[in-house]
Amino acid sequence: MANKSVWSDNRFWQRSATWVTGFASVLLIWLTFDTSAQISMGDDTDLKNGVTKRVPGPTVINYKITYEMDAKRGHEVPVIGEKEKFFGRDDYSEDEAGALLHLGKLGSQAKNCMDCHTLLGNGAYYAPDLTKSWLDPAWGPEGSMQSMTGKDTKEEAMAEFLQHPSQYPTHARMMPDLGITAAEAKGLVAFLKHMSSIDTNGFPRNFGKIQGAVHGK
Repeated sequence: MANKSVWSDNRFWQRSATWVTGFASVLLIWLTFDTSAQISMGDDTDLKNGVTKRVPGPTVINYKITYEMDAKRGHEVPVIGEKEKFFGRDDYSEDEAGALLHLGKLGSQAKNCMDCHTLLGNGAYYAPDLTKSWLDPAWGPEGSMQSMTGKDTKEEAMAEFLQHPSQYPTHARMMPDLGITAAEAKGLVAFLKHMSSIDTNGFPRNFGKIQGAVHGK
């Protein structure tokens, strides 16, 4: 009687399936714990000690954030620098900063920002991706938005635009007036600044090469 091929042996496939399932389960558990550690938010102590977390603490709004090329990783990453005033202050406590971010997050949900925009990979592409919008030079001192809105700082220009978008047409697809209050606008800008500080592994890809974006041509 001819020897039966291992490839046609049901026991071989049953054992293989058991081993593969077991290995995949262990790998999934490890990835779950690793991911949880990677995405856990830092705190004010980390920032004061120069410890870079993938998701910085809320008080990162007290600091300057830039977007710089990391040659080893092959893409740009957020870099947290020295203290920088945000709406006239650079001493927001964790509670104050956290409350602002919470207000901004609720505002982005209440106003359905993701119906048109993308935030951290979620949403639509009808309007600009907001993941790194804080870093867009258009809002900086050499950009057009501060002079257009008559404001002296990036955060004030962004807040003014959010409250009265119809007064500042910047795209063929104009942002509608959503009735955003001054307090909501401040929270939204804080939310956007914090989001720009998150290390998203280079997402959105080629942000630095997009016309009008950081290092854009």
